[in-house]
Amino acid sequence: MTRMKTGIVGCGNISAIYLQNLAASPWIEVVALADRVPEKAQERAAEFGIETACTVDELIADASIELVINLTIPASHAAVHLAALEAGKHVYGEKPLAVSLEDGRLILEEAAKHNLRVGCAPDTFLGAGVSTARRAIEEGLIGRPVAGTAFMLGGGPEGWHTDPEFFYAYGGGPMFDMGPYYLTALVNLLGPIQRVSSSTGIQIPDRVIGSGPKAGRPIAVQTPTHLAGTLDFAGGPIVTMIMSFDVRGATELPRMEIYGTAGTLSLPDPNFFGGDVRLRRAGSDNWETLPPVFDSARNERGLGVEDMVKSLRENRRHRSNGELAYHVLEAMHAFMHSSAESRHVTLESSYKVPAARHDSLKL
Repeated sequence: MTRMKTGIVGCGNISAIYLQNLAASPWIEVVALADRVPEKAQERAAEFGIETACTVDELIADASIELVINLTIPASHAAVHLAALEAGKHVYGEKPLAVSLEDGRLILEEAAKHNLRVGCAPDTFLGAGVSTARRAIEEGLIGRPVAGTAFMLGGGPEGWHTDPEFFYAYGGGPMFDMGPYYLTALVNLLGPIQRVSSSTGIQIPDRVIGSGPKAGRPIAVQTPTHLAGTLDFAGGPIVTMIMSFDVRGATELPRMEIYGTAGTLSLPDPNFFGGDVRLRRAGSDNWETLPPVFDSARNERGLGVEDMVKSLRENRRHRSNGELAYHVLEAMHAFMHSSAESRHVTLESSYKVPAARHDSLKL
């Protein structure tokens, strides 16, 4: 088997875990790195033994590269995706698929025109946490799912991130940064989202960078930092969701719970691959921890891109795909529109969830 020659665009913080994990992949060979800051690409190339560090244009023009992994900031996702697709390359990117719905549609249309694959993070739903919860639902352990909750409550990344301005620009905020983890997991557990209603706001507008060379610099907050809403799923469940960078104290609210006619599932943080899934059956006062479908204890980012390449070779649909990412993108925009326009927003897209595969996809 020939490994697919791959280039990575964007050599920031998250590139290290991709390079570390993909180095062991039998399906993918990373041969080139590029970044708008050349020194970053050169440093990563030296760190991981990658032969070529080049410009973005040079990487995309390289005829030997079949796949581009796009790890740039959200505002650059669409431009890099489209350039790679136009050059005849498959693309896989960090979340979100794009900032705007229009760009998201353009990406899917361009891929279809050239018969190319589009993949998109998050791939954490392929880990043991969500996979164990999905099997529990399929086996009827909580009966019919009727409702759920999803909470991501924190104080924002400016306290630890040395360059956090993009988190507060259009296409950022807690919804576009962390929402994809929760929404992707929920869609894989409960099916497609039909309708969204919400309230959003910038509850704490005064932000200052807390570390690194920009420490002390104020941040212009241009996107909602607290979003609360309701998701109506096509299959019937109603989920309450809050995404916030405005919670400065600790909270004991669960990350995610799914409520059924026969019990409740408590899920781990969907930003991670593993974690305990707990079940509380109707009539019981006790939680029981379910055995995981497989071990998933470490950061396995890259599973989604490996599954995409493997599925391409096997002529099947990959799971961290562009259609799923677009459906999630539309749901995130629906949160914004619902609040701004004081109305429910019905999604135009849907998503057919692939059959579950409860085997580990370990790199």
